[in-house]
Amino acid sequence: MSRRKVSNPLALAALGCLAEKPMHPYEIASTLRERHKDASIKLNYGSLYSVIQALCRNQFIVAQETIRDGKRPERTVFRLTEAGNLELRDWLGELLARPVKEYTQFEAGLSLMLALPPATVVELLRGRCNMIEIELAKLASIDALTTRMKLPRLFVVENEYWTMLRKAELDWVRALADDIEAGRATGFDAWRDWHGPSAHSA
Repeated sequence: MSRRKVSNPLALAALGCLAEKPMHPYEIASTLRERHKDASIKLNYGSLYSVIQALCRNQFIVAQETIRDGKRPERTVFRLTEAGNLELRDWLGELLARPVKEYTQFEAGLSLMLALPPATVVELLRGRCNMIEIELAKLASIDALTTRMKLPRLFVVENEYWTMLRKAELDWVRALADDIEAGRATGFDAWRDWHGPSAHSA
């Protein structure tokens, strides 16, 4: 992954919005929320204004005009530059084409789970499965809603991707919990013995 002058994913989202038309930061945030992109990209106004300033400094966007709507404060409308358009295309191309190592909290937990007794790990993994099932139910509701709204698939493809990941995770975590509970996991006896007699109930 190349080092970018502005690397916050929110900057990519802002560039994507401005590729459609010039906008002020509040409109960018509203557009992202209306399209539920805040489910994929962390969004808060403080970060957005910092990102806008960084994009300006690097000449990816420029101020086009300042407008006032009634008694509201003035708002600066920004537009994408040619350099910003090139950065958007290059950044998106890199994200879509190149797999990268992402350090997730769950992976960190898995790598250190031997510090807990097997029975405790099984209980925690079962609890995780329950939470994933709830999340999948919510994702199914969103999918049903977007289907009724007849939204094109490409507008909600990240929801489809997240559903696929969660289903695969649910199957894998269930199988792992079953293997640990049944003592089928390689190294299980040493793990159980390390935690003493209380772990022998696993």
